[in-house]
This record gives sequence, structure tokens and C-alpha cells, in this order.
Amino acid sequence: MAGHEFPEPADRRQVADSAVDPLAADDTRHSCDPAFQHGVVVGFDGSTSSERALAYAIGMARRSGSGLIIVHVANRLPTTVWAGCEPPVFVDVPDHRTEVLGFELACAEHLTEVPWILVERGGDICHELEEVGREYSADAIVVGSTHGIVGRIFGSVAGRLARRAQRPVVVIP
Repeated sequence: MAGHEFPEPADRRQVADSAVDPLAADDTRHSCDPAFQHGVVVGFDGSTSSERALAYAIGMARRSGSGLIIVHVANRLPTTVWAGCEPPVFVDVPDHRTEVLGFELACAEHLTEVPWILVERGGDICHELEEVGREYSADAIVVGSTHGIVGRIFGSVAGRLARRAQRPVVVIP
């Protein structure tokens, strides 16, 4: 069984909503398919590091007999600068990369071994991976390590996620 999910922009939780009413944010999410409860969440952007993380997550899901939740976090840009008490509002930037990744994943033979879905989110990568992990009651989150100067300056996604996640985080070099 293979598939992918592309939520409509109206179905996404807006950043400003969670600050006003945390319960309203949960209402805007789709109910999770029970086949993917206690699955393995993996962050994927098509990079070499994320491909290694995906390969490891496939094996992990296969061994545990669970589903694979592949998460691509799309770009979001602030439409306003934080001024006073009002939080910034974010706008989704058209990101055709998720669609391309979905087609690539649908054609990948190594994904035929486990049931999987592709979930697109927008916002902070760490927050969104943990949020998807929470929604699906994931047993683990798998991410690739960040290499290069950007990771050293701003901190790697893997490092930030490992510090704040409420479930095991597996970092693949």
C-alpha cells in the first residue's frame, strides 16, 4: 500500500491560531489514519542526508510492522513584522517541491515494503515534525544530520529537535 497526502491550504493550522485558541488548532487537522498510528515519522526534503534518513526509517517501519509518515516542511514567509503584542502571520509560498517529491516517492521501489503517506506542512521544521509525531503518536522521528556552515551558525534541525521532542529522535549521519 502506498500513497501520499497533500493537505489543502485551508486545512493547515495557522501560527496565529494556536496562540489564541490551542484547541481550535487541533480541530483544523485531519483525523489520522489508524494504519499510521505509532508509525515512524521521517523528515524528507530530497537532500542526500534526508534520503539516508528515509532509508533508515523504511527499515525501522518494516521491522516494527508500522507505517511510515514522510513529512516535507514547505517554505513559509512572514507577511508582517512582529510589532507590539501581535504575533506575525505567515503566508504559504507555493512550493512545488512537495509535489515533485511525492511523485518521486510514488515511483520509488524501496517504498513498496511499507505503507506510507507524505504529509506537507509549513512553518518551523522542528515544530512541524514534532507536531506530526504527536498527531500520529509516532514511536520515533528520524532526521538526517545537517552539514555545513548554516547548521553550525543557526543550529541543526536534528539538534534542536532532539532537545525539545517528546519522543525518540534518531539522527542519521
